Amino acid sequence: MQARGLIDTGAILALLDADDRWHERCREAFESLRLPLATTPAILAEVFHLLGDHPRDVAATWRFLRSGAVTLLPVTDADSGAMEALMKRYRDRPMDFADATLVHLAEREKLTTILTVDHADFETYRIGKRKRFRVVPTR
Repeated sequence: MQARGLIDTGAILALLDADDRWHERCREAFESLRLPLATTPAILAEVFHLLGDHPRDVAATWRFLRSGAVTLLPVTDADSGAMEALMKRYRDRPMDFADATLVHLAEREKLTTILTVDHADFETYRIGKRKRFRVVPTR
């Protein structure tokens, strides 16, 4: 099934943590979106790094990923030049590698919606040169 949007690290963590200040807004936004949402291995690396050694949280994350709501899309050697160009373009932010993978995926897969709590960055980034992301949830 083709991805309908993207999901970022903070949104995944917020969805899984009822105590997260973004939890309710992310949950409502998530329920309103067409699924699945795409993410990248770089995002999952951030998620699992931030979870640390908390077996219950790690297990919950794996259940969420296996639910079918999220699809993992590859980023290959062929994508590296485009991601490098994005990181150079946004070096004043600076854009990290994980964000570069999502912005590149948006361009490659023609996706415009992103579930994220990182409004400052994703309201700045453009798909191609001009198209803005539809960032959910709203602030």
